[in-house]
This record gives sequence, C-alpha cells and structure tokens, in this order.
Amino acid sequence: MAPNDHAHDHADDHSGHDHRHDHVRHGRHHHGLPDGRRWVLGVALNLGFVVIEVVFGLIGRSTALLADAGHNLSDVLGLAMAGVAAWLATRPADGRRTYGWGKATVLAAFANSVALVFASGLIASEAVRRLFSPEPPSAGIMMGVAAAGVVINGLSALLFLRGRGEDANVRAAFLHLMGDALVAAGVVVAGGLIFLTGRAWIDPVASLIVVGVVLYGTWGLLKEAFHLAVDAAPARLDPAKIRAVLAARPGVLAVHDLHIWAMSTTEVALTAHLVRPQGADDAFLCDVCDALKAEFGIAHATLQVETDAFDACARMHG
Repeated sequence: MAPNDHAHDHADDHSGHDHRHDHVRHGRHHHGLPDGRRWVLGVALNLGFVVIEVVFGLIGRSTALLADAGHNLSDVLGLAMAGVAAWLATRPADGRRTYGWGKATVLAAFANSVALVFASGLIASEAVRRLFSPEPPSAGIMMGVAAAGVVINGLSALLFLRGRGEDANVRAAFLHLMGDALVAAGVVVAGGLIFLTGRAWIDPVASLIVVGVVLYGTWGLLKEAFHLAVDAAPARLDPAKIRAVLAARPGVLAVHDLHIWAMSTTEVALTAHLVRPQGADDAFLCDVCDALKAEFGIAHATLQVETDAFDACARMHG
C-alpha cells in the first residue's frame, strides 16, 4: 500500500470473512437463530392457554388466573414479535439496509424485556390490591389450570433451550416462558395452601415472590438488550483485549478508531485503523481476521491499514 493511502482493506475481500459461516443470499448467518416453527408453536400453545385461563378464571372467580392470563398474553405478543424479528434477520441486505434486518432481533429482545418488566408490575399491583381486599377463589380450579400452565409453559420454554446462550432474542423468549412456568407453579402452591388453610392472602404473597424472581432474571437481559440497541460492544467481548490482539499482529505499531457493535443478537461487526508502515497484503489481513474470528467470534471485520499514523489521522480529522 502506498504511503497515506486510505483505501480500506476489507475482511470481506481478503478471506478473513470468507463466508465459511452459513448465509442465505448473503443475509444474516444463522449461528443460533431458530427456525420459524418453534416460534409459531410457542405462540400457538400459549395463546390457547390464555383462552383457557380466562374462561376458568371467570368460572372459578380467580383474579390470580385472570392476572396470569394477562401476563401470558403479553408474552404471546412478545413471542410473536421475536419470531417476526428472527424471520427478518434471515432476509438479505439491500441497497438501503446494507446490514440487512439483523438489528430487529436486538430491538425485539429489548421490547420483550421491557414488556416482561411491565407485566410483572401489573401482577405486583394486583397482588398488593388483593392483600387488602381478599377475594377467595376456587382453589381446585386454580390448582388444576395452573398445573396445566406449568406443563405448557415448561414445554414451550424447551423449544427455546437451544441458542439461548448466544442469542439475546432467544434468551428473552426462554426467560419469558420459564417465568410463566414459575408464576403458574406459584399459583399451584398458593391454591393448595388456600385449600388447606382457607387463607386467601397466601395467593398475593406468593405472586409477589414469583414477580421478584422473574424481575431478577430479566434485569440482566434488559441491560444487555439496551446496550446492544445503542451499539455498545456486546458484554461477552472485552474491547481492551481485542485492541491488544490487533496491536500484537506483526508490524502493527498502533490501533485507533476501534469500533465494535452488534449487527444482531448473534453477529458482531468491527472496524479499526491499524498503523503498519509496511502496509498490508492478503496474508496479513487473513491473519488478523482469522484471529478475530477464532478468539472473539467476530466474522464481520473491516480494517483500514495506514502507513503513516500522523498524516492519516490529520487528513481524517483535520
């Protein structure tokens, strides 16, 4: 490369991003992204259970079941939104959306976590109201319907077991459904204690405990999704370590303008300027991109190699 030449050396062009990960028409890669069937099945199962809870909540005069039905309905909407986002993430990039639709998965994860916090607030509010105005429900109906909810929500959560560690969108769905199963289990226990003791206050107290558990599990996801939405580096990556790896490449004197952000809940992009007086060739770029992919899972890297740090930065920022 000639001195002070600002042509970009792209990982896309120099085998560091050689499409060894799966793409669909150069769209998003599917590392951990689910197929659409589990989203559809999860929505169908939980929407059907919402109807069951509403019907038997009215028959059994159980405000706990009705409140849980509202909670589950918010989760059904969240699942539907997350499923649409996962489908959008498989669509290819175009002239305007040059990164494709992968960011939709980040937005869905954030919206889902906010919805779960909001739904938990509604349940807590109802529980507090019932502490002061007890409404004894039919304990038998409570226990039967809630037990069915444990099974349905548990099976639905298993649909999203795969990929939850890498994909915040899938993890949001998993936490939603596990939270629902916990809420249902709490209703079963509360119904049993009410049946044995006749003390209606047990139900709202159990609901508040379960809400606390759900919020504890959701807070971390909410923070992660927010940071991804504002293009912060994913929590699993250490920018200082990435900078050190880049600086340790042969001939690199300095690294600046390093940017790391999430293209989706599974994909990470990176851009950086490397000061290397002897310029760059394909072998050097392959080395850098292979290191980024192997050590950090970053498969979308764009590198600019500069032979003169002072002149390069002066022309860019001056």
